[in-house]
Amino acid sequence: MAKSSGTLDWCNVRLGDDHNWWVDEVSDPVRWDVDGLSIIDPRQVAHLIESVEPLRDYGFDQDVMESAFIPFRIEKDLGSGKVRLKRVKDSIFESEEKLFALPDIVDEENGPFADLLDHLTRCRVKMLNDVFDFEQKLSVDEVEDEIREDQNAEFMEGKAIHSFNELCGILDYAPAGWEGEEEGEEKPSVDEGEGEDLPEIDEEDEKALEGDSSLKWDEDEEGGEGDGEEKPASGDDDEDEDDEDGEDGDSEDEEEEEDDDEGSKPPAKGRRRR
Repeated sequence: MAKSSGTLDWCNVRLGDDHNWWVDEVSDPVRWDVDGLSIIDPRQVAHLIESVEPLRDYGFDQDVMESAFIPFRIEKDLGSGKVRLKRVKDSIFESEEKLFALPDIVDEENGPFADLLDHLTRCRVKMLNDVFDFEQKLSVDEVEDEIREDQNAEFMEGKAIHSFNELCGILDYAPAGWEGEEEGEEKPSVDEGEGEDLPEIDEEDEKALEGDSSLKWDEDEEGGEGDGEEKPASGDDDEDEDDEDGEDGDSEDEEEEEDDDEGSKPPAKGRRRR
């Protein structure tokens, strides 16, 4: 389908309070209504290109997405959060320049952007049915109805739906209870990463910490005092020492007597009697 926006050469855009960009003025006001007309900024374009990569295995057609947008580059800063954009012929996928992307919604029901929304929804449904083991396969109509219901709720609140959010609603869609469960995503276990963020302690610091009394528990202090005290010797210990002294004395006397009797014989080793 040929684009009906051939005379759309430039547009003035402003940064909204929601941090999204909105169109204020266009060079073709006859065909384009700027009321609630949103435009995707370069950062959002990069995010969308990354998000559609997994859908290539499920029939994603890059040309459908290229046809859905009119690329612009920054021409002039108008001040007060406004910028003049000039239309270019570059590809949003291949251009090295940071481009804005204006959805082609001249025909909202059957235009290129509407085709893209339908195409992405079908690809997303195929991927979800392949990744998840649903009891009943998702259908395109079911997903579209659920997304449309959320959008209608925002519309009833008087909120304009930005095209970027509209696309992300499809690309990030998952049935209730299955969010964040896509194949390849591993949830960190409780044991994973334990202690990884703890700083290492040098030996000198460790010794200093061990000697810091303020870091000890009461039990450690009590135990330390008990260990450091000298136990008084009991009466039995004194008796044992006296016995040992007596035995040593007897052994020495015996050795002296044997020396006198035997003369040149080597002295016998003293042994304690038990």
